[in-house]
Amino acid sequence: MARMPWRPCPWPRSGSVSTNMAWAGLSPEEKRSERFKRWLSPPAVKFSSPQAGKLYKDRVTRFAKALQLQKPDRVPCILPAGLYAATYAGTNLHTVMYDYDEMKRAWLKLLHDFEADTYIPPALVPSGRALEAVDYKLYKWPGHGLSTNTLSYQAVEAEWMKPDEYDALINDPSDFWLRTYMPRVFGALKAFGQLPPLTSFEEIATMSFLSFGLPEVQAGFQALLEAGRETLRWAAVVGEVSQVALQAGYPGIMGGLAKAPFDTLGDTLRGTQGIMMDMFQRPDKLHAAMDRIAPLAIAGAINGVNAANVPVIFMPLHKGADTFMSRKQYETFYWPSFKKVVMALVNEGILPILFAEGSYNDRLDIIKELPRGAVAWYFDKTDIFRAKEVLGNTACIVGNVPTSLLMTGTPREVKEHCRKLIEVCGKGGGYILAAGANIDEGSPDNLRAMMEAVKEYGVYR
Repeated sequence: MARMPWRPCPWPRSGSVSTNMAWAGLSPEEKRSERFKRWLSPPAVKFSSPQAGKLYKDRVTRFAKALQLQKPDRVPCILPAGLYAATYAGTNLHTVMYDYDEMKRAWLKLLHDFEADTYIPPALVPSGRALEAVDYKLYKWPGHGLSTNTLSYQAVEAEWMKPDEYDALINDPSDFWLRTYMPRVFGALKAFGQLPPLTSFEEIATMSFLSFGLPEVQAGFQALLEAGRETLRWAAVVGEVSQVALQAGYPGIMGGLAKAPFDTLGDTLRGTQGIMMDMFQRPDKLHAAMDRIAPLAIAGAINGVNAANVPVIFMPLHKGADTFMSRKQYETFYWPSFKKVVMALVNEGILPILFAEGSYNDRLDIIKELPRGAVAWYFDKTDIFRAKEVLGNTACIVGNVPTSLLMTGTPREVKEHCRKLIEVCGKGGGYILAAGANIDEGSPDNLRAMMEAVKEYGVYR
């Protein structure tokens, strides 16, 4: 029997006007409460046993209380597995990107071998076949620009949007994406630059069809169809793994991904060097572009959370760290549009986990402005003990066992470091133990040491 792609039921459901109006009339806190209730009792899930159902509720309750600055039964833990399942299962990233059955085997092995608090499915393992179908240029991955033994994939820094193209992006983002950005980033879609604007289809639109008859344009659409077919096969397996984990009592903790508008421009369009220069050479265009992107980011994030039925969204913050820009630049260029996105999600009852990559030591008093109990701050290299002092009464703190320690330390060293984090950051609740970043390889005993630490030192009396 062919696998069918897993489609989580979106929520809140699009229903009658009265239902939507009732939802709109709720306060952010009431919306969050409703979303957390839905997370605690997911619809149409048949747990593998009564014990699995109980464990699921215990785990969700543990995270929900910590995220909302309460004391759960004990400190919850997010294991930094990332792409680690491939290495742990004796395979590699290249294999699982192309062999979905191997991907399933590796991630289920990790699931069954670790008694964790949550489970992260292989959703961040892209389909190598789909990427190849469209000749994707924004990333290199094992077997495609990198050695097949490489443990991760790499972003390719470039000016995928030229500095004089801000107006085209601002005026019509969809048109810019279709006819300018995609032909550059997807080699198979190069001919899409010859397409007419879709707004040219008015009344008798015969002439507007001409470009669609070009062989190179049709080849581009065929590449998209192939990528779509391959992605459906990939998504079916990812969904299968997710369902097994859910039925076994392991909740998902990430309802989707979102980005700060500055990072969307810097990562996806202008590149790091380009956007850093734009802060000096074309600040007004940069601000206008971020204002244009913000509502698109908000809508996409809300749709993702509704589909996943998990009220938490993960936001990796790439270019807001102390080492990327000054405090004044952060307040001027990064914070306003980022805060706009975060507050829109908070107002919809969604709780963002804000992953402050690098260090945010010079940002703590700024980020304290967000509403109490509405977000969680996940710290990488920030002084987390100082972060607890500044933010402990405002936001849940997540982090930050050093990745280097997990990669090269002993289980005893890892457990001792976790103990210190738990004793300081876990005081009074509102803390989740996690690593500074995910690992791709390392000793499984170090991950087990993290779980041992929260069970031994993280119990609230």
